[in-house]
Amino acid sequence: MDFSTATTTTASKTANGYSSPRDSSFPSSFTKFNSALTAGLLNPMSPPPPPAMLDKSRSSPTLFEMMASEADTIGRVPVQIQNGVLPSSSSSSSSSAAAVAARTTNGNHLVISAQDKQALAMQRISDLLVIRSPGNQFNDPTSSDVKLTLSSKDGISITMCVHRQILVAHSRFFAMKLSDRWSKQQLPPSSSPYIVEISDCDDVEVYIETLMLMYCRDLRKKMMRQDVSRVLGILKVSAAIGFDAGVLSCLEYLEAAPWSEDEEYRIASLLSELHLENVGATEVLRRVSVDASNGNSGSNGGSSNDEVLLNLLHIVLEGKDEKARRDMKTLVSKMLRENSSGNDLRKESLYLACDGCLHKLKRQFLQAAESDLEDVDQIARQADNLHWILDILIDRQIAEEFLVMWASLSELSEVHAKVPVVHRYEVSSVTARIFVGIGKGQILTPKEVRCLLLRNWLTPFYDDFPWMKRASKGLDRYLIEDGLSNTILTLPLAWQQEFFLAWFDRFLNSKDCPNIQRGFEVWWRRAFWRRKEQSEEPARLRITENT
Repeated sequence: MDFSTATTTTASKTANGYSSPRDSSFPSSFTKFNSALTAGLLNPMSPPPPPAMLDKSRSSPTLFEMMASEADTIGRVPVQIQNGVLPSSSSSSSSSAAAVAARTTNGNHLVISAQDKQALAMQRISDLLVIRSPGNQFNDPTSSDVKLTLSSKDGISITMCVHRQILVAHSRFFAMKLSDRWSKQQLPPSSSPYIVEISDCDDVEVYIETLMLMYCRDLRKKMMRQDVSRVLGILKVSAAIGFDAGVLSCLEYLEAAPWSEDEEYRIASLLSELHLENVGATEVLRRVSVDASNGNSGSNGGSSNDEVLLNLLHIVLEGKDEKARRDMKTLVSKMLRENSSGNDLRKESLYLACDGCLHKLKRQFLQAAESDLEDVDQIARQADNLHWILDILIDRQIAEEFLVMWASLSELSEVHAKVPVVHRYEVSSVTARIFVGIGKGQILTPKEVRCLLLRNWLTPFYDDFPWMKRASKGLDRYLIEDGLSNTILTLPLAWQQEFFLAWFDRFLNSKDCPNIQRGFEVWWRRAFWRRKEQSEEPARLRITENT
């Protein structure tokens, strides 16, 4: 931002005439453009009016005729506004009107050129400078003693009337630039106003709004009329010129106003760039980052990620509305899956929740085995909870301890047949998920643990499989059968024979038994065909070399 001062009376580099934007000499084509825009004629999604509705007697060119005739002759020219008034000379009028009229359509999309944007920005700035509340002296030529000229890189230059006393009182930047020179170069009352020029502004409109805040008595009320994007622009200008009241008002707004996710990124980026931690930026950033708090989260009474997620986990596990529980399970699983680091929820916390569900399942299962069916629905509920936790453990590759725990539940497998199948089949769904995990290589445990799992839970799984097919929505029986086959095939060959022969007998003598024929065939080839082939191979000559 280039800042320069002078004691000349000329505030601009051109000699164009000026008139009020509400004056009759305001560019006619610009007025036609606004009228057409208001009437909806420039809406690209609206069809053109039928020929019968067109005024054939009109002799003046239409907006689209002007676009066709002037679109190719537009040049980019600097435009100046003085005291909130747009230029009205013929050359300036023709240029701005042509810039606004030069709109082209591309299919169903309206393409706005850079000249269009400049002309619309000029109109907004003009309206901003002209409209003032009663008693507000901003841009008041009768009482001001400074003429401030702002210019931007895109060719916009405006001159406004401001007051040295206001600028010096509210801005450290203006206080440094104006105070000393003003005392040394005090001009007599009859002389021209003091001239201040600031070039290369990023956004002249935002700069003007920031200066207007210096004249405002209630910054909070004024800020409420803005949106997040505009407040960020005002914050950047306020920080650059040392307008502390403006900075604080922007930060108060951002701390309380709702943000979108896109705006959140822009806010965090700008606050990091401006380094405003000592004036309130930390309070804003606390909405998006626990690191913004002083010290660690525990010292401030906050909760770590692990504590928060563990609390959410328990709320879902103990929820009473089944539909809501299903929805929240999906949500929490998605949240955990999106964090690839896996450091947000410790392994110990997950297994602590798992132990609680397993304890409730064992108590209710043994109670049901003694024909006490009070609260028997807790069996299915806790089995479903364990299934969900197992999915999380498998996704994080820490499910080995769960398999050890489940394989060791011999007391439940022994009384399994005493519990009505309608209440117990959900337990076998957990076993089925373990089979799939082992079969896919997602759970790696010693062969003794895998064998113990099959010895304790394979027969209960066979018993419950028909009910699982009928009652479990979305059950993929082929995935489960493939997982069981692969689980058995991970064992030593002699152990495989025990389980495959038992399956063969059961498959031929019962209904709805899982079909693991593919695994059976693999075992058969390994156990007999390949053994026979190996025995028929001639002895190989091994040659060793003595060194």
